[in-house]
Amino acid sequence: MQAKPEVQQRLGAAVKEIRAVKAITQEELARRTDLHPTYISDIERGARNPSFFVIARLADGLGSTLAEIGATYDRLAR
Repeated sequence: MQAKPEVQQRLGAAVKEIRAVKAITQEELARRTDLHPTYISDIERGARNPSFFVIARLADGLGSTLAEIGATYDRLAR
């Protein structure tokens, strides 16, 4: 099993990539998810370990799915 920080970093990179492709700012994503912009930034930097509930909120706020976040995460692992 990989170290937890690597998993957090990859998840953050996946969220950031999807957000960038959809041209959504961190501030807009924070507004859509009712999360603080600093928390969004922390997730994207791999400094936070968000719960499944938060990841689901992120997917919704991104206009995405959990499957898309997972697929991006998996692609980044290669």
